[in-house]
Amino acid sequence: MELLADPQIWLAFATLAALEIVLGVDNIIFLSILVGRLPDAQRQKARVIGLTLALVMRLILLFSITWIMGLVEPIFTVMGKGISGRDIILIGGGLFLLWKSVHEIHNSLEGEEHTQAGSKAKAAFGMIILQIAIIDMVFSLDSVITAVGLVQHIEVMIAAVVVSMIVMMLAAKSIGEFVDRHPTIKMLALSFLVLVGVTLIAEGGGVHVPKGYIYFAMAFSMGVEMLNIRMRNRRTHAVKLHKQIPGDE
Repeated sequence: MELLADPQIWLAFATLAALEIVLGVDNIIFLSILVGRLPDAQRQKARVIGLTLALVMRLILLFSITWIMGLVEPIFTVMGKGISGRDIILIGGGLFLLWKSVHEIHNSLEGEEHTQAGSKAKAAFGMIILQIAIIDMVFSLDSVITAVGLVQHIEVMIAAVVVSMIVMMLAAKSIGEFVDRHPTIKMLALSFLVLVGVTLIAEGGGVHVPKGYIYFAMAFSMGVEMLNIRMRNRRTHAVKLHKQIPGDE
């Protein structure tokens, strides 16, 4: 009860919840693109499973704070630079995200009929969930380390993480459908994921990249693309109106 009466606790909760939602954007984008490869009937199920896995992983990591803090201790040294467990996870996750994003961009540009399976609808449900689980682990680690550095009370961390995941679950379907309807948004989202992958590799290598710059670039690019979509829609509407009105011969 003392925690609930403290305004600073509520401020910390609101700040952390907002930050967790922002940090979860790349998680939702990745999930939306993968889920888009499944048949319509399986998409919502995959979204729920993927985000539930993300929530469970975050909670498990929060209850393993001592282990999390131990991940920052160097395990071995490469060229004078200590490599910790966290670095290995970030580099591995970054490489996976980079490979997957480039692979999806290639499929989008070349056409999926040129791929080995050649099937969007036939993507194996289990394989999609496995890929979501792998990247969930990486994003969860980043999320929990942020939470531990920002808030002192584990109850506040858990509440903020749960609230942020509920918001993500509510938004995932709308975001996924929007990405599916607009191929240019999908390409932009994949480009974001390439950037995030490179950032994770850099972080794992000891190069700190301020995330504010990355999210500002994402928001700016998305804003420009939204203007482009609006302009294309108006142009399409004008063409339809022109066709409906008989022109002078």
